[in-house]
Amino acid sequence: MNHQQQSFAIADQFYLNEQPFKIISGAIHYFRVVPEYWRDRLEKLKAMGCNTVETYVPWNKHEPREGEFNFEGMLDVRKFIQTAGELGLYVILRPSPYICAEWEFGGLPYWLLKDGDMKLRFSYPPYLDAIDRYFARFFEETNDLQIGSGGPIILMQVENEYGGYGNDKSYLYAMADMMKRHGVNVPLVTSDGPWHDMLENGSIQDAALATINCGSGIKEHFNKLKAFHGEVKPLMVMEFWIGWFDAWGDDKHQTRDADSAARELADILEEGSVNIYMFHGGTNFGFTSGANYYEKLAPDTTSYDYDALLTEWGEITPKYKAFQEVISRYVELPKVELSTVIRKKAFGEVTAKERVSLFAVADLLAVPVESPYPLTMEALDQSTGYLLYTTDLGKNRRIEDFRLIQCTDRANVFINQKPLFTKYDLEMEGAEAFDLTEPDNELAVLVENMGRVNYSVKMNSQTKGIKGGVIVNGAFQSRWTHYTLPLDNLELLDYSKAYAEGTPSFYRFELEVDEPADTFLDFTGWGKGVAFVNGFNLGRFWEIGPQRRLYIPAPLLKAGINEVIMFETDGKAPGVIRFEDSAAFME
Repeated sequence: MNHQQQSFAIADQFYLNEQPFKIISGAIHYFRVVPEYWRDRLEKLKAMGCNTVETYVPWNKHEPREGEFNFEGMLDVRKFIQTAGELGLYVILRPSPYICAEWEFGGLPYWLLKDGDMKLRFSYPPYLDAIDRYFARFFEETNDLQIGSGGPIILMQVENEYGGYGNDKSYLYAMADMMKRHGVNVPLVTSDGPWHDMLENGSIQDAALATINCGSGIKEHFNKLKAFHGEVKPLMVMEFWIGWFDAWGDDKHQTRDADSAARELADILEEGSVNIYMFHGGTNFGFTSGANYYEKLAPDTTSYDYDALLTEWGEITPKYKAFQEVISRYVELPKVELSTVIRKKAFGEVTAKERVSLFAVADLLAVPVESPYPLTMEALDQSTGYLLYTTDLGKNRRIEDFRLIQCTDRANVFINQKPLFTKYDLEMEGAEAFDLTEPDNELAVLVENMGRVNYSVKMNSQTKGIKGGVIVNGAFQSRWTHYTLPLDNLELLDYSKAYAEGTPSFYRFELEVDEPADTFLDFTGWGKGVAFVNGFNLGRFWEIGPQRRLYIPAPLLKAGINEVIMFETDGKAPGVIRFEDSAAFME
């Protein structure tokens, strides 16, 4: 956009260049979509009749280690915003620190937890200082893209759904002040659920417009928002939930029918503005998926399809058409030529070329760290992935009482590199008994971070790995060796080393393609693990579903030979994978 002397203001309604303006926005998270497809998804948003795109900003990806910043590739937020502007779309930016978003730790960086006294999302000085340093760098990317400078950004959000977490107003004001100090000059908003105390807790009405997040009951919630405002202000649903996300272990893919969602959209647009969550969900590539925790751990799937208006792979749905019809009552639908050619292809079955056990290559992937007691991922400066612990259990004898204390989230336990049992979440601290039969016995525990919780009261206790210790016959076991396995260096694997069936192992495949096309990796028959294509971490697979296939966007492939690596932890590896031309979920 190159609109000179543009302005955006909040009064009795939204005003764009001093003219009343209804925001019709859809959410696309740039960090969940390969950059080659950003324009395609944004064109489809515009074609539906939307005038604005909204995106969160994941602090933990932009500052993966304290003081190290990344704004390249899938994290080039500036390019995403500029692409939206080129298409004539405005932008709502929700720039952290906390985003929820079913994303690892709600977007907070793991290294905050290295401070044992850390108080997340409160007026805790070390936390505020870390945000201040991050904002100083982040807003360099976006300040000149605000509407007053001729850019497309019209609104920014302070924090996110804070009313569902706390009521520390001084923290919210500190966030708003910090944003302004670092160059933000567009109007600010907050967004909260309209239930209980959430609006009251999460709003700073003299500094930011209160908006609501909900999926139904719009008329009733708007009445509540009007009363809360106390004067005539614009009504907005900042997150209009039109679908939902899947957790591993759900019995089916979560969906919402198009008709009820379209009726609620009509109710919103009759009185106010909307941001549709999600317009396009995309994918939790790598180890980026978060988790919820109420009665038990519920880690999110790799797919963030969300039953959104575009599928995970970017196709228009019946729900999109229903929404487009509602929007057409308020705006003239633009003619948009789609500029990106996207094809899907089934490449068929591929058999593993090579395989090697983790135990044979752990010392290639990690420098062993010795400690008298087990260390957490955070203590070892590891963000995500796996952590392998080994220790000498001594001579053959009966172990009557074996327990993993404060271990998260999932642990595969081995004696002399043979699987003994697997522990997950609530089962973790239950006592086990077994016999050691060899003269010498090595214990190994492979612990997986399934995604740090991204919402509610468990957020301050998200250390991963073994925090408490390992009980062997009533006493804490000492003398541990640690291997950190973020799996970001698989080029170091040596497949000439040993392979043993039933152990955590790496399997290497070669997929030959004439020309790249979108495809879906079917992991039927495989247990649990993570898949890589040409060194790119696609994300987790798990036989319990509901997700059955991993989406591979064409830009991750190349003409010729493509390397696919499956890391499988549970000893269920048929040695064959298939590439299909459609997604699959449990029905």
